[in-house]
Amino acid sequence: MNVVITGAAGFLGSRLANALLAHNSKISVARLVLIDLIQPSPYNDPRVTTLSVNLADPSAVDLIIQPDCHILFHLAAVLSGQAEVDLDLGLRVNFDATRALVETARRRAPNLRFVYTSTIGVFGGNLPSVINDLTAVTPENSYGSQKAMCELLLNDYARRGFVDSRIVRLPTVSIRAGTANRAVTSFASGIIREPLNGKFSICPVGTAQKLYLTSPHTVVQNIIHAATIPANALGSWRVVNLPGICVSVGDMIEALREVAGDQAASLVQFEQDEMIERMVASFPSQCDYSRATSLGFAVDKHFIDIIRYYIRDDLNASN
Repeated sequence: MNVVITGAAGFLGSRLANALLAHNSKISVARLVLIDLIQPSPYNDPRVTTLSVNLADPSAVDLIIQPDCHILFHLAAVLSGQAEVDLDLGLRVNFDATRALVETARRRAPNLRFVYTSTIGVFGGNLPSVINDLTAVTPENSYGSQKAMCELLLNDYARRGFVDSRIVRLPTVSIRAGTANRAVTSFASGIIREPLNGKFSICPVGTAQKLYLTSPHTVVQNIIHAATIPANALGSWRVVNLPGICVSVGDMIEALREVAGDQAASLVQFEQDEMIERMVASFPSQCDYSRATSLGFAVDKHFIDIIRYYIRDDLNASN
């Protein structure tokens, strides 16, 4: 299959590319086009092409959507913190570019599987204690609003037979390797990653704050799985809340203490950030993901396992 990834230079995009190129991939890749604002790193693989593309440029869609494209993984986005500060940029990249892509797919590649990564940040306000795929979206941040608009647009295009949309709402991904990004939940990785690397980390929310989390490995496998599900299995509502685990900040730090000791846990310091605290508090922390598991999506078991995976796969690999 011919596959395109937008946001391919990012943490999840690069891991998705690696997984698709692996010998045991669930998708047989004939050609893989990796696209980002910053040109993705080259691969020593004849199947791979890398391109630097600005999604805010109206001509970008002509480079991305070709008639022989079978699957598009659309990961590129202006993240939550930046989208809240710069509304116009968020709208151009998160909504306008997505609309341009799906409209071009409608005309040029109507059988395209359009896999879109949304977020649990589409939820907010006075939520039930446990949400599900059909809980009304009432975001209290611009990023969530932009993602929710894209969900409705893509679902309607699928309903009309214009494109084969598959929309997955990602939990907060922890633990991300590398450095902090512009997401308001970036601290969920930082309070583990930095101490494991012997560095201080600032946590902007209190220990009681609960988060809905997934590991990088599991979420990448679930994004790929979304492209393999028969279209009729998704039914009329193409949006799926991906499985995650509910864990408090305090429990995360205690798991860090259990794995790496008191010294590592002592490197987490608390400095309240009202904007981050408000936005994170509006996100759901409990989700009924039974529909996702019935469709074959995977779920992590325990946060302490996620820490150990990071040590094995990322921390040790970088040392």
